[in-house]
Amino acid sequence: MKCNSLVSPVLKWVGGKRQLLDAIRPLLPETIEYYCEPFIGGGAVLFDLQPKHAVINDINSELIGVYNAIKYHIDELIERLEQFENTSECFYEVRSWDRSREVYDTLTDIDKAARVIFLNKTCYNGLYRVNSAGEFNTPFGRYKKPNIVNADILRAVHDYFNTADVTITNGTYQDALQNLPENSFVYLDPPYDPISVTASFTGYNAGGFSREDQIALRDCCVDLDRRGIKFMLSNSATEFIKEIYDDFHIDIVPAKRAINSVGSKRGAVDEVIVRNYGR
Repeated sequence: MKCNSLVSPVLKWVGGKRQLLDAIRPLLPETIEYYCEPFIGGGAVLFDLQPKHAVINDINSELIGVYNAIKYHIDELIERLEQFENTSECFYEVRSWDRSREVYDTLTDIDKAARVIFLNKTCYNGLYRVNSAGEFNTPFGRYKKPNIVNADILRAVHDYFNTADVTITNGTYQDALQNLPENSFVYLDPPYDPISVTASFTGYNAGGFSREDQIALRDCCVDLDRRGIKFMLSNSATEFIKEIYDDFHIDIVPAKRAINSVGSKRGAVDEVIVRNYGR
C-alpha cells in the first residue's frame, strides 16, 4: 500500500516524534508485518509508516476517543468541529465541560472527540495537560488563525484507518503487548524519564509515570525479547534509562523539545532509541 503524505498527526502531543522521524527511520526493521504501538500519542511513527496491519493503544480515553471518531464517524466529527469559534469565550466554555461529571456524561462521543481537537488547536502551545482531577487545564492560546478543521488530514487518516487493518484499543500498555504474533514489531514511546527534578511532565494522564513504571516497562521489553518480538523504545537519555536498558542496543539522538512553558527551555536534548535487534 502506497503511503499517503496527508496521513499525519491530527494532534500536537507531548513527546511527539515528528521531528525525530529522520533518526528513527534508519533504525527500523527492514520489513514490518504487524505493527504495535501501546503509547500511540500523536501517532507520528504510525502515520509515517502506515503499516498494513497494526494495533494502536493508549490509556488516555479522550485520545482514543478522537481516533475512534476519525475511524467511524468522520463526517459528524468534521461537522461538529466547524461549530467551534476561535474565541476565549468559546474556548473556556468548551474547556469547562469536564468540570462537571453530569455535564460531561451528557456529551456524545463526537462532542468529546471534537472538544479534544478544538482545545488542542487553540490552547496555549498545543499542550494537552490535565490536573490531578483529570480536568483539562491549559489556557487559551490566542492564535489568529488556528487550523481547527483540517478536513484533508482528518479524511486521509480516516481512509488509512479503514483501508488498512488497524485495531484501536484503550487500555494499559501491558494489555496491548499480550498475544502478539511473533512477527510483530513494537514501537514504545512512553512518558519520558525526567531529565531534572523540575522537568517532569505528569499532566498527560492523571497519575503520572514513575521510575518504578519505567522499570516495569523495561521488564516488558525483556519479555518481548524472550518471545522473539522486535521492539524499539524512545526515552530521554538519562543515566537511569541508559542503565536499565544496557543489555540492548542504545543509540543517542538529539531532539528539540518543542513543548515547554518556558521558551528558552525548548532546546536540543539527548534522547535514546533502544532496540533488541540490529538493522
